[in-house]
Amino acid sequence: MKMMPEPVDPNTEVPGRSIDSSGHPSGVLVPIYADGNQDLNVILTLRTDSIRHAGQISFPGGRSEESESIVETALRETHEEIGIESKYIDVLGSLTPFYLHRTNNRITPVVGFLEHKPIMQRNPNEVEEIITVKLDMLLDDEMRETEKWDLSENSFHVPFWSFHRVPLWGATAMMMSELLEIYREFLKN
Repeated sequence: MKMMPEPVDPNTEVPGRSIDSSGHPSGVLVPIYADGNQDLNVILTLRTDSIRHAGQISFPGGRSEESESIVETALRETHEEIGIESKYIDVLGSLTPFYLHRTNNRITPVVGFLEHKPIMQRNPNEVEEIITVKLDMLLDDEMRETEKWDLSENSFHVPFWSFHRVPLWGATAMMMSELLEIYREFLKN
């Protein structure tokens, strides 16, 4: 929750601050690969203007279809959005699921490892750009900022990463923050 926007007015009621078992099951993939220097990189997408969360940076993913597991959803959506076949992804586990009130989704981030940088093909109907960023860069405090934004008729202090022309904020930033905490622990060992 470190990257969750906080209301400027502490009396502003903010829905959806807990893990809620309601909502439509959704899965996203947090795809990680090691480059030639053995630096870990994460793959993100910039959504097209024609779909939900338009113009935002996100992990590939979406709503589950009937009888589909969260892992199956994350892998299917990754293939549909950026062309990575599931046979190249080693699923390591998942991060903390959470309920996103605005879209009525219960999102589970699934972490997947690829042995090398994959060949990717963006779906132009869903993805404007595929973005790759080093995890070490995201650990740099200088890449993280907070600004006051007006959202949903209220003002919020919004934390975000500024490595791209579009800020990485909101639900994806919250997922990324948890991943980075795990990565920090990994670096200590």
